[in-house]
Amino acid sequence: MAAPLENRTIANLIHSHPSQDGDGVKIQRIHDFGGGIDPFLMLDELGSDSPDDYIGGFPPHPHRGIQTLTYILHGGLTHGDHLDHTSTIRAGDAQWMHTGRGIVHSEMPLTDSQGLHGFQLWLNLAARDKLSPATYRDVRSDEMPHLQGDRAELIALGGRWQNEGGNAVEGPLDSLAGKGAVGHARLSAGGTLSLIMADETLAVYVFEGELMIDGEAVGAGQLARLGNGQRLALRSEGGAQCLILAGTPHREPIVHYGPFVMNHPHEIEQALADYRDGTFTAS
Repeated sequence: MAAPLENRTIANLIHSHPSQDGDGVKIQRIHDFGGGIDPFLMLDELGSDSPDDYIGGFPPHPHRGIQTLTYILHGGLTHGDHLDHTSTIRAGDAQWMHTGRGIVHSEMPLTDSQGLHGFQLWLNLAARDKLSPATYRDVRSDEMPHLQGDRAELIALGGRWQNEGGNAVEGPLDSLAGKGAVGHARLSAGGTLSLIMADETLAVYVFEGELMIDGEAVGAGQLARLGNGQRLALRSEGGAQCLILAGTPHREPIVHYGPFVMNHPHEIEQALADYRDGTFTAS
């Protein structure tokens, strides 16, 4: 007889904090550049029904050494970059950007009847990929498969997902750094979702309602970093929504300065010099 699966329990909780970025866009932010949620670095939640909180958007700015994943629940964002990629994503869509050696891009917000609500994740690139060519991709909501629970479902943006019943789906974003997986879970009142999740890094960010993880409560605006185990057991009495982040740590040095994330201080200095002298995006 096979041994019973061990539930993932909460190792610690991280609370989001108010911040702003771009042209005064108000956000709730969680960041860890010390490797605590490696390969993930940062999670920004953009959410407001007041255009003054976000209308300035994110004018052109550079990145090096990371991937970004942006996911929209309400409203939209229009992306443009120096590689002549232009695209608009709306509710349910996502955009993925592999910055590699360097990309200069902008993201300008759109609104709908519920304002703007979305997320941006930063994923760290492995040292070998820090200076790779930049690429971009968007994914539409109808490309994302759904995995069912009991009065619950998971929308798979990227990575492989399996429920305890043996059903599995794979999200369309198959090149997330650190073998990353990102899913959006929605639980109705009394809903449960049980996933087989043995990934070394596993974290759950609750953004609506209250979620029970192996019997322990996590409220909106909190990220739960989970310990070892094989099963992620989620339940909500009143209904909840969350993002689930999974991956494999790089276990490499992390040096962060503004939009640049490298492995050593001299690489940050080089990024700044390249941006100043116009060679930042050169192949």
